[in-house]
Amino acid sequence: MKKPTLKIFFVLALASLTSCQQMDLMPKDQMVESEYFKKGTELELFSNPFYNAILDKSPFDEESDVLVTSMLNEVMVGGNRRQVPASGGGWSWGTLRDINTLLEDVERCEDSEAATHYTALARFFRAYFYFGKVRRFGDVPWYDHQLSSDDKALYNSRDSRELIMTKMIEDIDYAIEHLPSKRSAYRANRWAALALKARFCLFEGTFRKYHKLNLPGHDARYYLDQAAKASAELMDGGKYQLYSTGHPEKDYQMLFVQHDANANEYILAVKFDYALDVRNNATAFTILPSQGLPGLTRKFVNTYLMADGSRFTDQQGWETMMFNEETKNRDPRMAQSMRTPGYTRLNQTKILPPDLNVAITGYQLTKFVQDPTDNSSNNDRTESSDVPMPIFRYAEVLLNYAEAKAELGQLTQADLDRSVNLIRARAGMPKLQMTEANATPDPYLSSEKYGYPQVSGSNKGVILEIRRERTIELLQEGLRMNDLYRWHAGHCIDQPITGMYFKGAGEYDLSGDGKVDLVLYPKGAHKPKGREGVTTFEIGKDIMLTSGTSGYLNYHRNAERNGFDEKRDYLYPIPIDDRTLNPNLTQNPGWKDGLDF
Repeated sequence: MKKPTLKIFFVLALASLTSCQQMDLMPKDQMVESEYFKKGTELELFSNPFYNAILDKSPFDEESDVLVTSMLNEVMVGGNRRQVPASGGGWSWGTLRDINTLLEDVERCEDSEAATHYTALARFFRAYFYFGKVRRFGDVPWYDHQLSSDDKALYNSRDSRELIMTKMIEDIDYAIEHLPSKRSAYRANRWAALALKARFCLFEGTFRKYHKLNLPGHDARYYLDQAAKASAELMDGGKYQLYSTGHPEKDYQMLFVQHDANANEYILAVKFDYALDVRNNATAFTILPSQGLPGLTRKFVNTYLMADGSRFTDQQGWETMMFNEETKNRDPRMAQSMRTPGYTRLNQTKILPPDLNVAITGYQLTKFVQDPTDNSSNNDRTESSDVPMPIFRYAEVLLNYAEAKAELGQLTQADLDRSVNLIRARAGMPKLQMTEANATPDPYLSSEKYGYPQVSGSNKGVILEIRRERTIELLQEGLRMNDLYRWHAGHCIDQPITGMYFKGAGEYDLSGDGKVDLVLYPKGAHKPKGREGVTTFEIGKDIMLTSGTSGYLNYHRNAERNGFDEKRDYLYPIPIDDRTLNPNLTQNPGWKDGLDF
């Protein structure tokens, strides 16, 4: 079949064609494919949409066991609420066809340097594209050429994830070798390629280890080793470092509110620009009551260490500590990720309490929340933020390195000091000591109710601590659910979804300024007289607590939560329409679509 024309034209009216001869001429307002891809600028224009099509532009709103909204998604609900879709569901391949078009036709380029560069870029994005497919579906067909409508490959069966991973490594290794080494936060370079390799190899290594998945070819250790080596190569390159001004009380927060991605720490980011009307919803998501009422869970908040490095959950009475007490002397990143007593918006002096009308758990997010007085934008409105969104950040690479080495049994204190402990130092936290962590693994993080009971072995304690660090440091960066899937920790989705603890009806000062800003009164009682700056809720009607008159905020008490299916839910289903069109596609285990008899 003839390949389609690249249409960069206005359609000619049929009436203007006055002869059959004219219809055989090459249109002057049309560029056919054989004339395209000859210049580097054409390759650039053709590849630019890959960034928009593949990169996550709103990682901040990912719902999981650590962040929930008022309307739980189908994964959080689970059970029979999850059905095989007729179409969509992530089973889309259009972007891959564009990538393969470039790779097939790049040989036309008269600029050999540009041809090599854009070949590397396309292979970077093909590896990225297939990583998304493997994470979601496991085995998928491998396509490395353009498909026409009558191509027999359209009816291919699913290839083994081992073959896909092998091809991904071939692609990413080419990208690492041929992409430029110059730092560029908004364009893929060899460092972004190394970060991608570290991410997907860590995913595959831990997925195979914790799911006990043994396939012909490479084993879990091979992928963990590849992840450690890719991370180390990036770290040894000396191009990146953690953003720090020597102010641990604000450096973490400030990294995520700047108009431009910090070139020291952001390896790759999505650019937003208020003036160009390219914006995101990061600020409005956390401060407006119309955005789903997102809040952090009590389970997650409990994982922040004390400022001296001790465990919050080792304290007497931690279960019933109320907000002002539980937030004292904690890891400084807590106060830079959510509203705690004394919180003010950037460059403001007014102390603000957590807004329980905006955050259903009471724990109100502040990461990515920009300065409300910035004259260059009005970012408090819906879809009006211009803060860049991280795709690869140096902190993640450090965590990937430490985790891979720990899972391999090769981690040393020196490894921790060049990775996790750099992150802790930026936050003003004490070092993680490997010997101590392994001697007394945290019972909270290893429990069935709150953590990861499947972690075992001599490095159990330090692996749990690395997971703690990862969850806190990478909050709202779109990685949590993938972490749960690869750790075989779907049970975490079924763990308690609760918020702040309240001892009962009464007056509360959540802002820490010595003034009452919240009043809870008993169900059926007369509503207290309104006061400026004070929010009033009726217990059992406006606000729900786990024990009725006291306990944790329990917004989702009546939500249908049917449970995470351990035999089914680690992979998504292939849509019915696609299986109907291609009977060679098998369905993932546990999913019923009525097509198998």
